[in-house]
Amino acid sequence: MELFYDILKQLIRIPSVVGAEHPFFMFIKRELEELGVTVEYYDGVLVAKGNNPESGYISAHADRHGLICTGHNEFQYAAFIAKNKADLTGNSSSEQLLHNFTARFVEEKVQAYQPWSGTYLGLGSIKDAFLCERRNNIIFKIDGFDYLFPGMPIAFTDKLEIKDDLISAQLDNVISIAIIIYMYAIGYQGTAFFTASEEAGRSWRFLLEWFKRFNIKTNELLVLDTSPYPSLEEIRNIDIVLRHRDSNAVFRSPLKDKIKKIAAKEKIKYNFKDTYLKDKMLRNGHKVSLGTTELGRLIHASKGEIQGTTLQIPTIGYHTVHETTTKRAVESMITILKNIYIKI
Repeated sequence: MELFYDILKQLIRIPSVVGAEHPFFMFIKRELEELGVTVEYYDGVLVAKGNNPESGYISAHADRHGLICTGHNEFQYAAFIAKNKADLTGNSSSEQLLHNFTARFVEEKVQAYQPWSGTYLGLGSIKDAFLCERRNNIIFKIDGFDYLFPGMPIAFTDKLEIKDDLISAQLDNVISIAIIIYMYAIGYQGTAFFTASEEAGRSWRFLLEWFKRFNIKTNELLVLDTSPYPSLEEIRNIDIVLRHRDSNAVFRSPLKDKIKKIAAKEKIKYNFKDTYLKDKMLRNGHKVSLGTTELGRLIHASKGEIQGTTLQIPTIGYHTVHETTTKRAVESMITILKNIYIKI
């Protein structure tokens, strides 16, 4: 796993704020081309192809949460700007997280960069994060960025922390990107997609456009991501997370049963997130969303012409720079991918 962690450590240091992913895409492109992989860049999606492109379709979103300058000494959460939604309506999980946890951003170090070149523009520190009632949006105060122009992205300054059996960083979703690059390094020959603006709810459009562009249909698209849980105790008892469905669509793919069989053979513990959420609803007596995923939106929009399943790593500290998972979860995901795609 040393190679995997080397890849992950490098990727975490490259900023990829939602809506300003280009420098990160260029870094991924170089890493894959050094491995002899063909890489094509389309609007909102970087596509990697091995020697047998139809042998697999794996996808992961490349964007991470961050801020964007919206005026003199004014900074807002980038995801809401990227999806042209300046007003918060309170109906998405990320908005609810912001309302509940504005204090968690205080004292976090951030770095500004040029959205096209990736050039480093300076380091700052978040001094306050608050809900502006007049504008119904979250506003951040940052020391040291009074020279920035509107439109400049600001990423959380991050590095990988490894302690005992746990790894922490802003893992969503750079950990899946690292896994895909690692898979190519050890022999994966299929296709991989790296999508932009997932945190703004737009990535599925870029992916659907690619499939339509080449008139390709599949029922074996595998989308990698992280999945939030409330406690460390829970994620220690789950190695991987699957889904039967999300709030938009039912996932109908032979991959789901393949993964379950591999998990049984390799003694990998799994949890179906939609079942977990339904059980929670029954216990608490109030209805919550089954969640929205890139895949669910894609299945719904393509009327089932694109089908697949999700494979996720359980984490705590979702959407923070301290998102944490277990080493065993990462190894379990890689074991499953090797069993599906690499004939040993």
